[in-house]
Amino acid sequence: MTGTLVLAGTPIGDIADAPPRLAEELAGADVIAAEDTRRLRRLTQALGVTPKGRVVSYFEGNESARTPELVEELLGGARVLLVTDAGMPSVSDPGYRLVAAAVAKDVRVTAVPGPSAVLTALALSGLPVDRFCFEGFLPRKAGERLSRLREVADERRTLVYFEAPHRLDDTLAAMAEVFGTERRAAVCRELTKTYEEVRRGPLAELARWAAEGVRGEITVVVEGAPETGPEELDAGELVRRVRVREEAGERRKEAIAAVAVEAGLPKRVVFDAVVAAKRAGE
Repeated sequence: MTGTLVLAGTPIGDIADAPPRLAEELAGADVIAAEDTRRLRRLTQALGVTPKGRVVSYFEGNESARTPELVEELLGGARVLLVTDAGMPSVSDPGYRLVAAAVAKDVRVTAVPGPSAVLTALALSGLPVDRFCFEGFLPRKAGERLSRLREVADERRTLVYFEAPHRLDDTLAAMAEVFGTERRAAVCRELTKTYEEVRRGPLAELARWAAEGVRGEITVVVEGAPETGPEELDAGELVRRVRVREEAGERRKEAIAAVAVEAGLPKRVVFDAVVAAKRAGE
């Protein structure tokens, strides 16, 4: 008989949000794999739980090496509980490798649903929630960050990102550059904690606000690209799209042709918009 891998959601702020089953699993697991064993200790103390099982660390630095060890425990019949610092394992946190390895060995994988910064921020954002995609953390380097944003510049689903507070202003400025200054967004800070804040507005406005300095754990929700037809795209937007493609390495001729196809317009219309912007010194 093989064991069971349990992915357990942990509070993202308020300890009272811990699901009742979390305490049961912490008390009964044979092995607890924790992203940070010190945080796990604080969590168990807050919940009044004394784990009976062995506690091991499982974080980005040892994930590859420790995964085979945990799979062996599972194949031996152990109940292995995986917890991260906050939220659900595998969502921008350790877990994917272990789940994939367990599934490959036909080990049962289940979950204790819990708090999620992604879904909480999405629900609070005031932006469309019927279709969305989670993009995790953007690259730290400016050029790589812009390239990643350009990949989803025309994505119509609502976008959700995690970001560090000291990089938030640069990220919002980059989003305003690629997505447009008026694209709506929401910055969700310290969700479920004492100083929870949700700041909503156009990207350019949010970037100016963030430049003053922001603290705490951040989730950014961005409105998807609008559904546009030929009559809805003004010259400025056509020029912006051409520039985005040029900055990504396309020649101007190819960029104009691609934007014309996207907009459903003759190439001459896009070309004229680019020439006019150049003459105006934009």
